[in-house]
Parts: sequence; C-alpha cells; structure tokens
Amino acid sequence: MAGLAAVPLTGCTSGTGSPESAKPSAANSGPAPAAGDTGRAFAALEKEFAARLGVYAIDTGSGRTVLHRPDERFAYASTCKALIAAAVLRKHSLREMRRRVSYGREVLQPHSPITERNVGKGMTLSELCDATVRYSDNAAANLLFDELGGPRGLQTELRSVGDRITRCDRYEVELSDAVPGDLRDTSTARALATDLRTYVLGNVLPPEKRAVLADWLKRNTTGDQVIRAGTPDGWQVGDKTGTGGYGTRNDIAIVWRPKAAPIAIAVLSRKDVKGAKHQDALIARAAEVALKAFV
Repeated sequence: MAGLAAVPLTGCTSGTGSPESAKPSAANSGPAPAAGDTGRAFAALEKEFAARLGVYAIDTGSGRTVLHRPDERFAYASTCKALIAAAVLRKHSLREMRRRVSYGREVLQPHSPITERNVGKGMTLSELCDATVRYSDNAAANLLFDELGGPRGLQTELRSVGDRITRCDRYEVELSDAVPGDLRDTSTARALATDLRTYVLGNVLPPEKRAVLADWLKRNTTGDQVIRAGTPDGWQVGDKTGTGGYGTRNDIAIVWRPKAAPIAIAVLSRKDVKGAKHQDALIARAAEVALKAFV
C-alpha cells in the first residue's frame, strides 16, 4: 500500500542507486503529510479506473516522498525516450549534436511525424532528440538507440548512473507491447523518477546540457493531459509520456515550483485486458494526489 515518508533519496532506493550529485542537499524541512490519505486516494483511483498504479514522487530539497507501489515493475513505453535523449547528450558534445544522420523510409515506424517529413535530407542528433522527446517520434528514438549501440546500450548507460532496475531490450514499437509478466522493457516508478532527476538536476550532465534536456521536456507536446493536468497553478512541468498495450499510460516529470526545490515524479499504470484503452485522467488525478502532498 502507499506510504509517505520523510527520508533522503539514498534511503528510498530498492536496488536503484543514484550518483552522489543527485542526492538532496537538505534534511527534511518539515513534517511529512499523512501517508494514509494518499494511500486511500490511490487505491480509490485504481478501483475507479480498474487499473494498477505505480507512483514515486520526491521533493528534491527535503527528501520527502509520496509512494504507491514504487518498486513494482511496469512497461515504461515511450517514457524511455527522455532517457535516450539524455544518454545521447551525455555521449556527444553540443558541437557533435549538430551532426546530421541520414536515413530512408525503411526506418519509419507508426507515429514518426517529424522523421517522416525529413526522409532523404536527414536530421541532426539534436533534431532527433527534439523529435523523440517533444513529439515521441518512434523512428527518431530508434535512430538514437543506434547511436547508443541499441537498447542494451541505453541499459549500460543507465547502469553507469546507478540504475540497477531498468531493462532495455527492444526498439520501438515493440518495447511498448506491455504484456503482463514480460520483464522486457520494464522499470519502476522509483527508478524512472530517479533517472530523470539524475540527468536533469544532477551533475551527470554539465549545466549547458541539462538546460537543453530540460527545455525539450518543458516543451513536450504530448503531456498536457497527464501530469501537467494535475499540477498546481504556477508550477512548471517538464515531462515525457508513454503509451502501450494493456491500457498502459505513463508519465515521468520534473516539476519546478516557485521558491521551492523541484519534485521528481513518475506515475505508471496498466490494466489486465489486452485491448484496454489508456486513460489520461488516471495519470492526471494520481499526479494531483501526489503533488498536493507537497503543497
């Protein structure tokens, strides 16, 4: 069942570490909100939507957390695209990110809106990252996978920043199949939120690269109806969504608050029926429950 605890990040992990630079700099600055309230709210949402939720949110200043099945595996679907872009940024200098990648129509996948328009002329690595994060372009993601040596290259990168949980096995669009019980292309809410925090807020990337990644996330075009929809007015969200089989709908984000440290959050969901439709409202309302705990 869910819980809310006032603990530092290093005390929250279950097999998923994080670099020293990603740890909160301050101890808990106040009492944690009541865990029972959030737990009951998440359970009610699961019942209402006939779905299963995984939630992890952390105040990166105090270390307070909101948890609901934070270490249960879910198919991550296209949320991994934020991590692919981060890994490519880490591998290449900003100058090298201007290198153009040529490709033909054979690389196109369902939902490749940006790469489809640029067949024949190619796209730079930076443009591919923009398309991958902001438009969830599947062909762009696969081209970036190739830059990393395939899905296992991304997994190796994540291991290097402390993630011992996330599995990277397949390219798009197969990685979004989300068949229950299949461990391929899965992670946990805790691991994904920690990874995003590491790249956007930690010191794994230099400041100029962190700014580029944060800009892509903040200008994401696919996330208005999920975590953003459950965020208090005046808070800014940088996110990456994911959609897959069995009603899978996910969103991972960094949430910037006025006069307070950012929150890293992941909300993952799935259903038991193969053809089940995903529901944005489930993610938005779960995010609202989690984020209100930090108000």
